[in-house]
Amino acid sequence: MNSFVVVFLKEVRENLRDRRTVLNTLLTGPLFAPLLFVLLINTVVTQELEKAEKPLPLPIVGAQYAPNLVAALKQQNVDVQPAPADAERAVREQDADVVLRIGADFGTYWGKGEPAQIEIIYDASQRFASTQAGRLRALLEQYGERTGAMRLLARGLSPNVLKPLSLAERDQSTPQSRASQLFSMLPYFFILGGFIGGMALAIDTTSGERERQSLEPLLANPVPRWQILGGKLGATSAFATTSVLLSVLAFAVVGRFLPAGKTGMTLEIGPLFAAGTMLVMLPLTALLATLQTLVAAFAKSYREAQTYVSLLMFVPAIPTMMLSFAPVKTQTWMYAVPLLSQQVIITRLLRGDFVPASGFAMSIVGSVAALTLAYALATAIYRSERLAISA
Repeated sequence: MNSFVVVFLKEVRENLRDRRTVLNTLLTGPLFAPLLFVLLINTVVTQELEKAEKPLPLPIVGAQYAPNLVAALKQQNVDVQPAPADAERAVREQDADVVLRIGADFGTYWGKGEPAQIEIIYDASQRFASTQAGRLRALLEQYGERTGAMRLLARGLSPNVLKPLSLAERDQSTPQSRASQLFSMLPYFFILGGFIGGMALAIDTTSGERERQSLEPLLANPVPRWQILGGKLGATSAFATTSVLLSVLAFAVVGRFLPAGKTGMTLEIGPLFAAGTMLVMLPLTALLATLQTLVAAFAKSYREAQTYVSLLMFVPAIPTMMLSFAPVKTQTWMYAVPLLSQQVIITRLLRGDFVPASGFAMSIVGSVAALTLAYALATAIYRSERLAISA
C-alpha cells in the first residue's frame, strides 16, 4: 500500500479514537455557531417587535404647556407618564428610555406661528433608547407636518409649496441580499470552522508526536518524507473539510427557523450555495492545514504549538473585518487572493449575486499556489533531522 495512504489512515484512526476532540471539532464547533445565531436573532427581533407594537412610554416634562401636542401623541399609541424630577438623570440611570421636555415659552412661539422648540432626551448608547427616540421623532415630525399644512391652508396657500420635490424610492435589495448584511460574518465562520477542524490534528501529528517521541521512529522508515507529510496533511485536511461541510449544513437547517417574515430577510443556503462554498473552501482547508502544521513544527512542545496555532487563527479574520468595516466594490484581483477570495465569493453567493466561473477558477488557482508554497516549506522542514528531536 502507498505510504501516503498508510500514514493518512493511521492519523485518521488515531484522531477518531480521541472522542472528545472529534466531538468538539466536528459537532460542537459547527453546531454551536448556527444555534447561537438563531437564538440571538430571534431574541433581538422579538424584543424589537414588542417595543414597536407596545404603547410608547413617554414621560413629558412641561406637558401642561402643549396640551394639543400631548393629546395628539396619546392618539398615536403613546403612554404619557408623569415627568421625572431630573430628566437627564432618569435617562442615564435607565429609569426611562426617552423623555420629552416642553419649555414654558412653547405656547408663546406656537401662537405667533414661529418654531416652538421641544427636546428629546435619550441615551444613544442604550440599546432600545435610539429605537424609542426614533419612534417619538417620527411622531413629532408627522404632527409638525400636519400643523404646517393647516397653517398654509389658513393663509390660502397649498401645502405643496413646501414640497418642491416628489421623492420616490426604489429599493433594489432583495430579502436575500438584505440578509447578507446581518450574516456578514458567515464566511468567517466557515473559514474558522475549517481552521478549528484541523487544528488539533495538525498539532498532534507534529508537536504531539515529537513530544511523545513517536515521530522519530516514523521518520526513520525508508519512506520519502513528502509522503509522510502528505499523509498527515491529507488527514488534517479531511477533518477540516468535514467541519466546514457540517457548518454549511447546519446553517442551511437553522436558516429555516429565522423569522424571515418579521425581518424581511431570508437566509437561503441551498445546494448551489453549498456546492460553491465547498468548491472554494477545499483548497483553502488544505492550505490552512499546511500552515498549521508548518507553524506547529517550529514549536518545542504541544502547549507551545497550541499558542502559535491559536495566534494564527486571527489571520482569517483580517479579510472579514476589512470587508465589514470598509466595504468595497468587488475587484477582479480579489478572486486571486486566498482567504479574501473565499470571503468575497461566499458573500456574493449569500447575497444571491452572480459569481463568474473565472472568479471560482482564480480563487482555486490562487489558493493552490499558496498551498504549493506552504507545502514546499513544510517539506523542507520535514527533511530536517531536528524535527524528530523532542524538547
